[in-house]
Amino acid sequence: MSDRNVDAVSFTGSVATGQKILATVAARGGKIQLEMGGKNPLIVLADADLELSVKIALDGAYFSTGQRCTASSRLIVEDGIHDRFVTALTQALQRQVVDDARKAGTTIGPVVDARQLKQDLDYIQVGQAQGGRLVTGGQTLTRAAPGHYLAPALFTETSADQRINQEEIFGPVASVIRVANYEEALATANDTPFGLCAGICTTSLKYARHFQRNAEAGMVMVNLATAGVDYHVPFGGRKASSYGPREQGQAAMEFYTASKTSYIKSA
Repeated sequence: MSDRNVDAVSFTGSVATGQKILATVAARGGKIQLEMGGKNPLIVLADADLELSVKIALDGAYFSTGQRCTASSRLIVEDGIHDRFVTALTQALQRQVVDDARKAGTTIGPVVDARQLKQDLDYIQVGQAQGGRLVTGGQTLTRAAPGHYLAPALFTETSADQRINQEEIFGPVASVIRVANYEEALATANDTPFGLCAGICTTSLKYARHFQRNAEAGMVMVNLATAGVDYHVPFGGRKASSYGPREQGQAAMEFYTASKTSYIKSA
């Protein structure tokens, strides 16, 4: 990274590593592109379609074993739909089949390795110690095929300032934050050092459009899971999630291209 023969550095990984790379590359004037952590919110308003909202939360928070930087690990739910949403999502989680990802019928595979499993379990303990209620999951599982299996965990009765709502876990763990209205939901969604992706479930065009403009995130989803993007459009976030030009699409082409303006005077 400190070699001046390296014109540009593109990095995807942790915030701590990204900051070290930034300090080194920026010091010599190199081009840099960083994609780092995420703590992505999914708002569920009282007017939302309950069945669709649960499906979106399940996909965004738990599929790929929650090991996506765009995973929606904070489920911010309006009071009017909170209890029905929690019940329905809990039931959906309990129907999931955790097993070898290559096995027919499996819906959630193993955690990537022992180190990540320990991190998941540590955060589950932290969530409980700080007052969160673990309503389902969170225990390790044994299957015929070797692997680090974890039952998908769901917390309720959490607040925005708790560590499980501020720090990236990168596992099948999500927490519910109850809010009174859209305004509180938006403020809670933005109350994080990260700003990669944010989603909202609602049938209100008013709130959907307002959220698109005011969510402090580089990507916004309306009635869609936060995880899963189109590779033809720019990918990236705000705040501690990203630095420099976006990845993918035209933005990626610009990052890997050196622009040159040339003038010539005719004879």
